[in-house]
Amino acid sequence: MPRRTATMLASTLMLIALLCAGVFIPVPYAEMSPGPTVNTLGEHDGEPVLQIAGRKTYPTDGHLNMTTVRVTSADYRMNLVEAVYGWLAHDTKVVPHDTLYPDGKTEEESTQENAEEFSQSQESAKVAALKELDVPVKSWVIVSTVVKDAPAEGKLHAGDVIKAVDGQPVKEPSDVADLVTEHRPGEDVVFTIVPAKEQAAAEKEKRAAAKTEKVTITTRASDDAGEKRAVVGISAGTDHTFPFTVDIKLADVGGPSAGLMFALGIYDKLTPGSITGGSFVAGTGTIDDEGKVGPIGGIEMKTVGARDKGAEYFLTPADNCAAAAKDTPDGLTLVKVGTIDDALDALKDIRAGDTADLPTCTAS
Repeated sequence: MPRRTATMLASTLMLIALLCAGVFIPVPYAEMSPGPTVNTLGEHDGEPVLQIAGRKTYPTDGHLNMTTVRVTSADYRMNLVEAVYGWLAHDTKVVPHDTLYPDGKTEEESTQENAEEFSQSQESAKVAALKELDVPVKSWVIVSTVVKDAPAEGKLHAGDVIKAVDGQPVKEPSDVADLVTEHRPGEDVVFTIVPAKEQAAAEKEKRAAAKTEKVTITTRASDDAGEKRAVVGISAGTDHTFPFTVDIKLADVGGPSAGLMFALGIYDKLTPGSITGGSFVAGTGTIDDEGKVGPIGGIEMKTVGARDKGAEYFLTPADNCAAAAKDTPDGLTLVKVGTIDDALDALKDIRAGDTADLPTCTAS
């Protein structure tokens, strides 16, 4: 066989071997791509996304779209060819698998965590919108979760209202940890609580007071490296009672990043006129009870998804602005927001057509 022919044959076989390796050898990466975008002022699967009862609502128009990111499943392993294609593609992003599923987290665990964050974001969106409208909202500190095999397991339960710790009134979730860590590991701490069932009964019967109980728990040392803190193995959160019903109907979505857009949608439905002026506005961002907007993941995918659906403006958390501005889709204006007030001010300018001075995002 001539040397030239042998060389070409060897090169061809090498190329085939490399292609086979690229197809069959998994790599430790996952892919993110633009997910569905839903108008919080509109309908999804045939029913309104925001459903308000017991309070007067007003007609709306335009769009206030929440945006999502689609990710590969936890047990899916990309091959090298898919990873290279994803790196080169404009509308996908390849990231280390552990970025999406840290510490060996299963897809079921990730889905559950995302569902809990989504539920909390809805509550915070309601609170932020109603506070913006000066509508009073009753709030109290609750047990959000109890760690398995922790000292509190079986003594405290999710939904229990925490009134006091060691007789000291609790007003914020952070108060619980502060008071517990005043102890040394192995010491007792006394919780004054309203059990979740009793609280639910009191709300149903419209009773002003609910029966309290005292629960004594022996603390243990935290798992932190270095100095060991006293812990009981719970996380504290906040629950609320609203003066009317606000339901958010949106299935198969997780995570906290739709909070801002839900809050704006609720605000729009409860106020006369349209806060968008008919414009197509999309956005993202977590929101807390005070209306502060926080950063999210996958911003590049969300801007692409929003523009593909026709968005003209994108409300962007301040901490995500630099990343989003590096590759802004043509025709989309990124508006920097840090609070719900920032978003409402920007929408006022968009509604009036006065967009020259909008606080836009720039790449750092």
